[in-house]
Amino acid sequence: MSNMRDRMNKMMGRTRFVVCRIFIHLAGDEVAPLIGVLNQVGRDAIDAEGEIDVLGEGLEEICLGLLRNDIYWRSAANEGNVFWDEGEAGDEVNYLFTDSAQRYKSDSDPGEQVGQTEPLSIPVTRNLIVMITVAFEGEVPQLETDLAEINALKAGLKALINLHHQRTLRAIQVHWSPARLSDELTDDQILENYPELIPL
Repeated sequence: MSNMRDRMNKMMGRTRFVVCRIFIHLAGDEVAPLIGVLNQVGRDAIDAEGEIDVLGEGLEEICLGLLRNDIYWRSAANEGNVFWDEGEAGDEVNYLFTDSAQRYKSDSDPGEQVGQTEPLSIPVTRNLIVMITVAFEGEVPQLETDLAEINALKAGLKALINLHHQRTLRAIQVHWSPARLSDELTDDQILENYPELIPL
């Protein structure tokens, strides 16, 4: 039935919007430097006041960083919906933003610095969750499928980079947990706060 609706909407010349969110869990001694990359991209996005080209460049940097660190991928999940109304797509983006921000230790300000009263020796997390939410126009089969498989996830991240270069991205949000190098994310916290993750 939805395929029939899709065909009718296309025939009427309506724009197809896809909103999707990807979760990636990385684990290992070398995942902490990615938090620094994520925080720098977050600061750049704040400085650019949400300008989509700057957000797209940051998304590309994050995707490349994730692809370079694929040996640390442990689990993943994704979800998404198709909309033919821009307002409904925007509502879904806002809902996913709120949900991602409320996930455990993923709501810190990327501009916040570690305070001087904190010890010089800080615990280094072995776990990192990255949540990428995007809205785009058109169809991208690599993102409209199950990404809880390594090759599919690689193809999905590359497709996100291509969307930036094709200038069809309409919204980009990235959340990560823990949000600061001084925070830790335990295996139990992952199970409790990210139940949708599927082992890769």
